[in-house]
Amino acid sequence: MVIVMATGASDTDIADVVAHIDNHGGQAFVSRGVTRTIIGVVGTEDVLETMDADGLPGVAETMRITAPYKLVSAQNHARRSTVRVGGVPIGPDTFTFIAGPCAVETAEQTLESAWMAKRAGASLLRGGAYKPRTSPYAFQGLGVEGLRILAEVRDVVGLPIVTEVTDPNDVDTVAEYADMLQIGTRNMQNFGLLNAVGATGKPVMLKRGLTATYEEWLMAAEYIAQRGNLDIVLCERGVRSFEPSIRNMLDVSAIAMVQRLSHLPVIVDPSHAAGRRDLVVPLARAGIAAGADGVMVDVHPHPEAALCDGAQALFGDLLAELSQAVTIIPPLLGRTSAAHLAG
Repeated sequence: MVIVMATGASDTDIADVVAHIDNHGGQAFVSRGVTRTIIGVVGTEDVLETMDADGLPGVAETMRITAPYKLVSAQNHARRSTVRVGGVPIGPDTFTFIAGPCAVETAEQTLESAWMAKRAGASLLRGGAYKPRTSPYAFQGLGVEGLRILAEVRDVVGLPIVTEVTDPNDVDTVAEYADMLQIGTRNMQNFGLLNAVGATGKPVMLKRGLTATYEEWLMAAEYIAQRGNLDIVLCERGVRSFEPSIRNMLDVSAIAMVQRLSHLPVIVDPSHAAGRRDLVVPLARAGIAAGADGVMVDVHPHPEAALCDGAQALFGDLLAELSQAVTIIPPLLGRTSAAHLAG
């Protein structure tokens, strides 16, 4: 069961509903979004049958949700959600362009990448301070020093930061610097990490796991929502397939399907899907045309010298081509650039 609180419901109203649930033998999970609060109720069938909360102050409606993911299900949200990251919207009415270096290497490289991203039309800066890699001998990121560099670059360029966190012990530190916390594909089902980022109250980007089904992806989002945080953006970044000529297969179907299953925004990351820069723009166009709420790509001023994923980083003519695509295609689908609405 889900109890939807009315817009403007007070903290006292919410506390009274939680107490009502507890008194009836249920368990309450409060999740606060930008515009409203949703209370998920867990209990036996007998408990749910006797849970009459419609008349309580501040309650807009109660609903029985059949999907296993109660809080992020489209069943309890008539309109798809918009998540704001440092004032930048990600949602159904806008298109959000996110760009930056896969990894923070130096202050100079990060600043140059950020200016490249902003000139191309990006409204959010991505950059990794912690880099979980397949090989333990590969560059693992600068850690806290990388976070400091990102924060300094944000102050100069003016783009809010999206950065990955990989360890529950680092969540509070990363949250001090980041405007949005990213959960990478390898950690999609790291449930301790999902609980920790959910408790920060910061917007979260949740990447799909390499072999995750749509339901598994949404159930991972439910962990974050259960900790009181509905500001979640889902990121399709390709799934593992049998074809060796590309890194992963971008699942364009996921955009349309998950937008029907859930009210959460869905963006695409064609850089990590393709693993090669010549495919990033075509895949980005496909994602935009399929209705993605945004696109996230890697850029680098000197990709041949990059310490991480240089082969997929855009620069020069290809970045200009992508900039043109994110400028021209979204308005044809009735979307406004998020960069124009930030603030």
